[in-house]
Amino acid sequence: MDKKGKVYIMGAGPGDAELLTLKGKRAIEEADCIIYDRLINPRILGYAKKDAELIYLGKGNTEGGVIQDEINKTIVEKAKEGKSVARVKGGDPFVFGRGGEEIQALFNNGIEFEEIPGITSSISVPAYAGIPVTHRGMARSFHVFTGHTMADGQWHNFEAIAKLDGTLVFLMGIKNLPLIVGDLVKNGKDPHTPIAIIEKGATADQRVTVGTLDTIVEIAKERKIVPPAITIIGEVVTLRDTFKWFEECRLYGKKVLVTRDKRQAGEFSDKIEKMGGTAVELPLIEIESTVEKFDPQMLKKYSTLLFNSPNGVREFMDKIEDVRDMAHLKIGAVGSKTKELLEGYKLKADFMPDEYLIDRLAEMAAQHTKEGDNILIITSDISPCDPEKYNALYKGRHFDKIVAYKTKKIIREKTEILEALKSVEVVTFLSSSTVDAFMEGIENDLEAVKSLKFASIGPVTSDTMRKHGLTVDYEAEIYNVDGVIEAIK
Repeated sequence: MDKKGKVYIMGAGPGDAELLTLKGKRAIEEADCIIYDRLINPRILGYAKKDAELIYLGKGNTEGGVIQDEINKTIVEKAKEGKSVARVKGGDPFVFGRGGEEIQALFNNGIEFEEIPGITSSISVPAYAGIPVTHRGMARSFHVFTGHTMADGQWHNFEAIAKLDGTLVFLMGIKNLPLIVGDLVKNGKDPHTPIAIIEKGATADQRVTVGTLDTIVEIAKERKIVPPAITIIGEVVTLRDTFKWFEECRLYGKKVLVTRDKRQAGEFSDKIEKMGGTAVELPLIEIESTVEKFDPQMLKKYSTLLFNSPNGVREFMDKIEDVRDMAHLKIGAVGSKTKELLEGYKLKADFMPDEYLIDRLAEMAAQHTKEGDNILIITSDISPCDPEKYNALYKGRHFDKIVAYKTKKIIREKTEILEALKSVEVVTFLSSSTVDAFMEGIENDLEAVKSLKFASIGPVTSDTMRKHGLTVDYEAEIYNVDGVIEAIK
């Protein structure tokens, strides 16, 4: 009999991808199959293995039923195939997430399982709106309820709920908002009790609507409030004006398309989301190694090693067998990120030009070397690096280059790109290659992207954008990821 797999019933938290727990991240990284719902941040799927099977099974704004049976069946089937399965749910699996039903199905089929708690939206979403669920002297308890009625129409005991002194939190209750508010007031709750509704919490689309029990239904109609949203009732709502922080983040509400190589996109996306924005990843280039190893005998003939990008550092350090083989070399670097990455390997750059240009780095290398020295540049296939020019300019020095990696354009279907663009306001380009791939993918249809803003990492990329007819709405003053973000915000 084939060995059965193991299932992780896990919560991914709400909205912000960084609210995923470390244990949850590990489960996703190791899973052969990931079954997920609509409430997770899509970036979380980026932790999956390349060959992992991804299955979307979401219920939308429903109360389960047939779809839950399908979810249970799929989880069991995949485990019986011997796969490690991550069942990834928004929030926490046991806070009205029906994780218990999924575990029961696994138990009935003799399948091993583990439950990984997630940060529930009942406390985290109010926190992102600046509303603590408890506060000294104001609320000493909080109570969490589903906003759905049961299948047979049964409802909560609002006679008891209305008498509670603590904060009341209703999840998934937008459809029943008039019923919730009406039953609370009918059973004695002060109609002037503050209430807040938080839509799409902990995301760049977060919207907070505040009122009182006697005004909120009308306000909700006017603002056309839609799920997913949670409702929080109590005096703690009044603290929002003082405690709100997420909406004050400098990129709050901005939705940004990240087009760089998949391996590097995460760093950029993390920085965007730390500032309250949303990153949508659509890699338009791929970095491919072109060197198997760096020969230590070859390195001995050089006095100086130049890096003009972080990718060059990565490729070199991955392909050198013994770091002592470069002990005799001076090191030059272009850009703060290249310098920082070198320092991560315990290597310090001996010199770095103020301008992020390979020509300036070559000039500095000539100043830091003596006549007869050989200088090696680690670069890419599309770098403007020109050793022959440097040999002519700086007599007595000899420059060589090794193309350690190449940048391969990813040409996506026009429909795929336009679909991704529906959810963003700003498109970022960190190289000319991404611009070329973007324009080729959209078939040079400038009309289709006329409503978008475009951000560039620097003058070279900006020139490429203009040649294609794109506007340069933001250009980094410092030519790196941080510079792009600074320009946008």
